[in-house]
Amino acid sequence: MATARLDYVAPWWTYWLHNFPHFNLFFQTVDNTFKPEEASYQQSLIFLACVGAVGLCLSLLVVAVCLVCMCCCRRDIDEDTKRPDTCCLTWSAVITGLIICSAVGVGFYGNSETNDGVHQLTYSLYNANHTLGSINNLVAGSLGNAETGLKTHLERLDEIFSTRTDYLKTLRFMQLMVNNVIREMTTLPDINKANVDLEAIADQTAFIEYYRWLIYLLLLILDLVICLAMCLGMAKQSRGLLIMIMAFVVLSMILSWASLGAGTATAVGTSDFCVSPDKFFVNQTKDFLSADVAHYYLFCSPNLPNPFQKSLTICQRSLTTMQIQVQGLLQLSVPVFPTAERDLLGIQRLLNSTEFSLHQLTALLDCRGLHKDYLDALMGVCYDGVEGLLYLSLFSLLAACALSAMLCAIFRVWTLMGSRDKEYDDIDEEDPFNPEARRLSYNPRRSNIHSFCSYTSSLSSQASLHPAPQSASNVMPPPEYMNQSMLFGGSPRYENVPLIGRGSPPPSTFKNLLAQYEDHLSIYD
Repeated sequence: MATARLDYVAPWWTYWLHNFPHFNLFFQTVDNTFKPEEASYQQSLIFLACVGAVGLCLSLLVVAVCLVCMCCCRRDIDEDTKRPDTCCLTWSAVITGLIICSAVGVGFYGNSETNDGVHQLTYSLYNANHTLGSINNLVAGSLGNAETGLKTHLERLDEIFSTRTDYLKTLRFMQLMVNNVIREMTTLPDINKANVDLEAIADQTAFIEYYRWLIYLLLLILDLVICLAMCLGMAKQSRGLLIMIMAFVVLSMILSWASLGAGTATAVGTSDFCVSPDKFFVNQTKDFLSADVAHYYLFCSPNLPNPFQKSLTICQRSLTTMQIQVQGLLQLSVPVFPTAERDLLGIQRLLNSTEFSLHQLTALLDCRGLHKDYLDALMGVCYDGVEGLLYLSLFSLLAACALSAMLCAIFRVWTLMGSRDKEYDDIDEEDPFNPEARRLSYNPRRSNIHSFCSYTSSLSSQASLHPAPQSASNVMPPPEYMNQSMLFGGSPRYENVPLIGRGSPPPSTFKNLLAQYEDHLSIYD
């Protein structure tokens, strides 16, 4: 025995979403009853979808304010280390990355739940469409047998039995039974009048769901790639990579807010349906189904009688009566009218086929099959589907907020890297105290030639001014400036290199060394 409404109870989150305020585009309150064909209800869902656009604008505004503050109010650099304090910045990047990874996990679960719910919906639609199609085929086949096959055989028998009044009365009675079958068959519901192809709806739903699932999957993967690329960019200190990451962060942030708006509107609209689905189907089927038929399949309560039971019973009795009449004619009339045997056997075959179809039709018209498909569809949409949409909305919200913070953190890293490069660019490359400049400018061959020429010219100038001493005791000791090269790093290659012509020491240092050299000369003179 089937139970009805105890099998489906709308979950609490559908009531929570159903109570969301519904406003049209003119900020007027709209009834939250699910009426997708009304323009005001459509505007209320569009209004909810615009929440994502509002969130995007606010997010971009906050990010812009943060970026302006970072550009105008840079932190001071520690004078001792010459490096900025990046501890807080690093922790901010780590926390935003963890939030995004957590949001991605929530998104994967929500995407899977939504996909499972829609798959259950489409499966139920296919089953219901198969059941309704079988009912239509059985009804059409039974009507065809009664209207064409049985009537054709009865007309032939009427000509054969034209001389026997008792047989003609039997044929008139059988014709009355055929009319009863036709009349009762026409009272059965004609699903074709609904102009609804459930298979086409299921195909379209599956098509949309596939691309929805794929888009969310790509968005989830994009967020993970952004987190990994951010770690790589900060580790390698690559400004180009960080700029590319910032572009993808903005793109992902826009997609996250858009998905939040679309998911919220879809979840609220679906919840409006899930709160009272029976009322919606009764209103949609009132043009081709009576209220008692709709309630019979929607509720499938044992207290509700089968609205087709009377018609099915009349058809069954009519077919049974006709079987008895045909069996009697076969026994009595065939010996007298052998040509009547073919039509009588033809009527018997049609009656057997119609009776078999009637048994199948009775089983298909029972409410339990269609009601099970109805409940499965509701469970898939209102439980798994709406729950998955809530998780996807949570993912979109967390990802959008975390991406906004990540954008600020990446921009801060980018500015710090720019300030560091600027400090390196300000160093004088010709400064001899710069180890990098000495390393890049040193050329052994060039250094030796320059030293030799400078030293030779220096000795020539000294010989022209002062004659050389004749004794070894008067040999002048090495000038003090010869040993001053140790001041510039202590490298042995500077020991015999005169300061004149090197251009390395500051002018004041060079004047002091030149004065000391002249003093030495005056002493030896």
